[in-house]
Amino acid sequence: MSPQEPAQPTADGPTADAPGDQPLVSVVIATRNRPELLRRAIDAIVTQDYAGPIEIAVVFDQTEPDRTLESDATGRQVRVMENSRTPGLPGGRNTGITSTTGEIIAFCDDDDEWLPGKLAAQVAHLAAHPDVTFCTTGIVIDFEGARTDRPSRVSTLTVESLVLDRLTEAHPSTFAFRRSALDRFGLVDEDIPGGYSEDYDFLIRAARDGRIACIATPFVSVRWGRTSYFTTRWRTIVDAQRYMLAKHPEFHDHRKADARMHGQIAFALAALGKRREALREIGRVLTRSPLEKRWPVALAVTSKVVSADRALEWAHKTGRGI
Repeated sequence: MSPQEPAQPTADGPTADAPGDQPLVSVVIATRNRPELLRRAIDAIVTQDYAGPIEIAVVFDQTEPDRTLESDATGRQVRVMENSRTPGLPGGRNTGITSTTGEIIAFCDDDDEWLPGKLAAQVAHLAAHPDVTFCTTGIVIDFEGARTDRPSRVSTLTVESLVLDRLTEAHPSTFAFRRSALDRFGLVDEDIPGGYSEDYDFLIRAARDGRIACIATPFVSVRWGRTSYFTTRWRTIVDAQRYMLAKHPEFHDHRKADARMHGQIAFALAALGKRREALREIGRVLTRSPLEKRWPVALAVTSKVVSADRALEWAHKTGRGI
């Protein structure tokens, strides 16, 4: 290992003998119309083998809160509330953040499940590395029953690495970060169209602020498929990706990063049947980085060789995304 190469974070670290030795962790779950999956997500958090206290804020977005989920169990409190901010996922996350007090904040999507050891590993790593403000883990992708392990391929995330590769493994359900860091990089952006890519924007801003460590172990089961809120909301994806390009100049500084984003836009436009616009985006991708893998897929959809749904299904089956 070279002197500049950071050590790979592991699940090893200091452990506490009593709950009082461990910080309060606030877990935010923004939810909408997925009651069965939500209960499974909560159960997986409550049963974590973390010695410290956990408070769970379940934020119901544009739907009636289920008060039966509430619990005052010692060390595992569950609170239910309505989204009091902008409708959508970013407002839901921010409602949960501002309604809790834990030193550490973690996210979990309502259709995902934390696996045993997740929280203990992250809190231990943050305790052992005061310079780390944010921690992610690997994931297991569950596409309609087909499971694919995706260990984190890197030990640290930087702004440059993030714009070059979104890194699917750094999923929002793996996020755990210090509340104090929010004073510097801010809450979740509620202006992103449709809330799409809010987690990506959040990561980039967090990386500008401080070190993001990645634990390789797949500690979260992420459900892909028909339950995914953004799977086929193509117009939202186009608008959100253009918003990200305008907000973060780093994308334009790297030809591959710029091509990747425009490749995603081209695919979404092709799925919408916007042939001329899609071809224009494909042309930009070819100019910036001809080896970008998304433009041939977008071209195939534009030419009606394959449907967008079939292309997306194939990508998800292989544990990848468009």
